[in-house]
Amino acid sequence: MNIGKLYIIAAPSGAGKTSLVKQLRTELANLAISVSHTTRRIRPGEMHGQDYYFVSVADFQAMLEQQAFLEHAKVFDNFYGTAQQTVEESLKKGLDVILEIDWQGAQQVKKLLPDSISIFILPPSTEVLRQRLRNRGQDDEHIIERRMRDAVAEMRHYDEFDYLVVNDVFDDALMALKSILISHRLTRARQELNLQPLLASLVS
Repeated sequence: MNIGKLYIIAAPSGAGKTSLVKQLRTELANLAISVSHTTRRIRPGEMHGQDYYFVSVADFQAMLEQQAFLEHAKVFDNFYGTAQQTVEESLKKGLDVILEIDWQGAQQVKKLLPDSISIFILPPSTEVLRQRLRNRGQDDEHIIERRMRDAVAEMRHYDEFDYLVVNDVFDDALMALKSILISHRLTRARQELNLQPLLASLVS
């Protein structure tokens, strides 16, 4: 059975990571997006179990004690974590899995699963990033400036990732992400598993 590939996608807040990943899922088959657990409050339009598993701090701590997370981190005073069992089950089904996590989580996953592929999404400029955060209409100026400081701190870790994608023109960034995933699906190791009958007939 073909085993799926694990992809880590990280980005500063406002870089467009979530929109890119959602569109990527509609355009590529055999792709699963890992749903993280979080202690932050649900936002308008979000759904439990689809965007995140929204849990209490006590429930999150219980999962930590059970070592249920592949990675976890504290971001903006809230906890986030990826359930290891869910990811492993999807990979065993032959699905490629995307983790939308921050650089801290990426470091943890890379230590446990060094064959995973990491991608960092960058904004075209700090000015564009600040404007995107304002356009959300979710935070006041004080919170936006805090997010900007945190974004700069996060972007300093770009050199820990395998690929860099600049989200200036959305369609171009989407094509770049698709190219990365498709190229890894075409490696000899994966194709030998996918094409066993064909290869056997061609070389016999």
